[in-house]
Amino acid sequence: MRLHLIRSLALLFCLGSAARADIEYQFAVDTSSISGTSGSLDLQFNPGPLTSQAASLQILNFTSDGTPAGGPSETGDVSGGPLPAALTFDNGTAFNDYFEGFTFGSSIKFDVRLFGPAVNSPDGTSASGSTFGFSMFSDAAGTIPVLTTDVIDGFGATVGVNPDGTATVTSFSPQTSVAPVSTVPEPSGTVLIGIAGILIRVLRPAKT
Repeated sequence: MRLHLIRSLALLFCLGSAARADIEYQFAVDTSSISGTSGSLDLQFNPGPLTSQAASLQILNFTSDGTPAGGPSETGDVSGGPLPAALTFDNGTAFNDYFEGFTFGSSIKFDVRLFGPAVNSPDGTSASGSTFGFSMFSDAAGTIPVLTTDVIDGFGATVGVNPDGTATVTSFSPQTSVAPVSTVPEPSGTVLIGIAGILIRVLRPAKT
């Protein structure tokens, strides 16, 4: 009986360690130097060129003293919105994009939450990750990048989901800061700790 309980306890801890928390970042952009400019924003989340494990992304808590201009254009697996309402992306198609005209104010802030199998339970065999890209343009057509040194793709910052489930932030804009947000531990972990406590009490020798 004791051996069976010990094996069950070990299995529970193995299952608990396999579950990983979501990854979340806060983007904060100082747009005061282009305040009043009628331009555009672009948000995209795309898989890599090789096999990528399924992943999803949400844009949350979008705030700005700038204003959207016109309705958004959505391509691929994008739902929700329009900004400032939450957006949800997944990497199920090659190009997943949210584009919208935007008159800039002094700042933009939003959270990026990454989740799904590629983050929470990476398989370790996928050859490519997936990448979130945030871009700003000084024209409504999205052809003139602004506040970035990336004049080819126009990204202000990117967050890459690596095949091992970690994330890598790359910034091309001195005006754009990307900071990690503390996440709450997986609920399943709390349940497992409670079960483990029960098993430990059962296994503890009785006092004589």
